[in-house]
Parts: sequence; structure tokens; C-alpha cells
Amino acid sequence: MLDSNFWNNQENSSRVINKLNSLKSVVGDISSLNNEINDLSVMVSDEVDLDTQKLIEDEYIELNEKLNNLELLLLLNGSYDRNDCILEIHAGAGGTEACDWAMMIYRMYQRWCDKKGYKYELVDFQEGDETGVKSVSLVVKGLYSYGYLKCEKGIHRLVRLSPFDANHKRHTSFASVLVTPILEDDINIEISPDDLKIDVYRSSGNGGQGVNTTDSAVRITHIPSRIVVTCQNERSQLQNKEHAMKILKNKLRLIEIEKKENELNEIKGEQKNIEFGSQIRSYVMHPYSMVKDHRTKWETSDVNAVLNGEIDKFIEAKLREDVNEV
Repeated sequence: MLDSNFWNNQENSSRVINKLNSLKSVVGDISSLNNEINDLSVMVSDEVDLDTQKLIEDEYIELNEKLNNLELLLLLNGSYDRNDCILEIHAGAGGTEACDWAMMIYRMYQRWCDKKGYKYELVDFQEGDETGVKSVSLVVKGLYSYGYLKCEKGIHRLVRLSPFDANHKRHTSFASVLVTPILEDDINIEISPDDLKIDVYRSSGNGGQGVNTTDSAVRITHIPSRIVVTCQNERSQLQNKEHAMKILKNKLRLIEIEKKENELNEIKGEQKNIEFGSQIRSYVMHPYSMVKDHRTKWETSDVNAVLNGEIDKFIEAKLREDVNEV
């Protein structure tokens, strides 16, 4: 940061500052926990009154929880765990029901990011025909955002009494979540213009003045890999194209890394159809309340808390399971 040219590159300087602040937070938490443990050890003696004993027990429970949270950082030691990431949500078959469920998941991750202090930038938002969202993509920025969110990739299943069914029958909906890391170094990928199909269209969804009045949204299809990237969040077509190309290059670079290192399953995860039997997690709101992860068997009856972003226990269970498997 003391380099005279540090502030010339705003994107790089912002990334470095965010990383510095995150690392300072980790170091601060460790230092604070160490001091609290030392303070507690002074309180412990052979003979204490009941009030002091209760205070020590409460402090111990609180410190144990803090230590547990710090231990999770030891599990985030993958090649890309420290990186920012691209989070994509796609509604499964089922029309309105699936689009509404995809929107619910989108809000869940927004609230989780807010709780973690992560910033997120909306890249693409395709509204459902009647309600909800068909697909949404956002960039999540923050130390270890990929390390945590990689545990969420897969099919998410919802069971509830449908608010869109006049007979109020129970419906099952599906949505897929895909998470890919953003590489921090310069992405040096050569792409032939002949390999690209570029479409422009009118932006949709929530936005400021000018939305739905100009063809500023951009969809880029990389023909050889069949990767499709869309961006409509920027104000101009040129900016959207630049952003979409950056994401495309990131994805192509990841594919090259996967080929060289044989890490396809680790980076992209196993691709499954968005249908019954392929889900990683079920959110049941009727006839009982339960959210259960089918990989780790972790579950809770507080569905509303989970949909409000309380997913850390599910992430922790998955991280610990992955370590045990190794």
C-alpha cells in the first residue's frame, strides 16, 4: 500500500484493502480470544462460590464457540478458498413455483452475505414470467467467500403448501446453485472472435432510470465450450460486455486448470439434473418444519431462520465432513 502506484489501479487497491481488513479481523479475533482465555484461567481456582462458578461456565461456553469459529479457518485451505466467487442460482422445472423458490434462495444468500460482512454485486437477473426469478448471478466479495459458499453448490429442494395454488396443495420445487471461484491473478486467455456469439437485449428486473429503455444487456455464448455469460447490471452495453468477457475468461481459465490438475469435481462440483433425488438439501415447510442436508445429515426445525441467512451450521458440517473424508 506504500507503493507510489498502489492507488492507480482502483480494482486492485480495493481488493488488497479488503483482504488486509479481513486478515486484521482474523488476527484481532485470535488476539482477543487469547486474552479472554488468560483472563478466564485467572478466575479458575479450587474454591469458588456458586455465582463465580456460573460465570466461569458461561464464559467457557462463549469462548468455546469463538474457538470453534476460528478452527473453521483451518478447514478453508483449498487452492481457491480465500477467493471471491460467482454465485449463480437457476430455477428448476415448475414455472412460477420454481421461480419463487429461486428468489427465496437468492434472498437467503443476500442475508447471509450481510451477516458475514461480504459485499455482493448483481451481475444478471432474469425475472420469472409471473413472479420470482429464472436465474440470477452475483459476485460475492470477501475473504473466504468461495471457501464457505462452495459447500452450497448443488440442488436445493422446497416442500410447502403453494401460495399460487387455488386448492392450496403441497408442491415440491427445485433450484440449483453453482459457485465458482474468481481467480485473483490476471486472466490471460486468448479467445477467438469466431468462437463467440454476442447478443444484446433490453435489461430486465429492478434498476434505475434507463432500465428497459435501451438494449444494454449482453449475452455472450462461447461456442466451443457452450458457456453462456450474461450481464445487465452496468449502465452501458460496453461496460456489460467488458464485465461479461471477464467472467467468461475466468470460467475458461478454471476449465484449463481443471484439465491440468484433474480437479473438475473439486472446483465445479458434480452436475446434476434439477429434479427429485438429486438434491443436496431439503427445506420442508409442510407437513412439518425441517431443513436437512442430505450429505452431512445436519438438520434444524427452524426453517425461517435458515431462509433468513442462518446457514453457517450447514456450511460448517460440510467443511468438517470433507476433512474427515480426506
